[in-house]
Amino acid sequence: MGYIVNGTELETDDEGFLLEADYSDDVVPVIAASEGLKLTDDHWLVINYMREQYKEHGHTPNFRNISKDFDASNPGTDWKKHLYTLFPMQPNRQSAKVAGLPKPFGKGGY
Repeated sequence: MGYIVNGTELETDDEGFLLEADYSDDVVPVIAASEGLKLTDDHWLVINYMREQYKEHGHTPNFRNISKDFDASNPGTDWKKHLYTLFPMQPNRQSAKVAGLPKPFGKGGY
């Protein structure tokens, strides 16, 4: 099962993660809809962060690093709780999926 974006089917693994990263903003709403998410500005903030981390390091960060980075760059919000509000099915994995990235390494990325 893949996602159809602009008439093109994107290949996925058995959990719905793209096999190849796709940085197109068109892919995000398609995957988000399949996850039952309504995107907000905070979703996009996390999605863009995940994409930047993947481009820079070749993998996505784990939950601890995500919340630490967001606490430092966006103070005033309890990001540990907020990330679960935004991405209730394991924030580091679900945000990577919605961002159009391949499945994170291990249980929750590195």
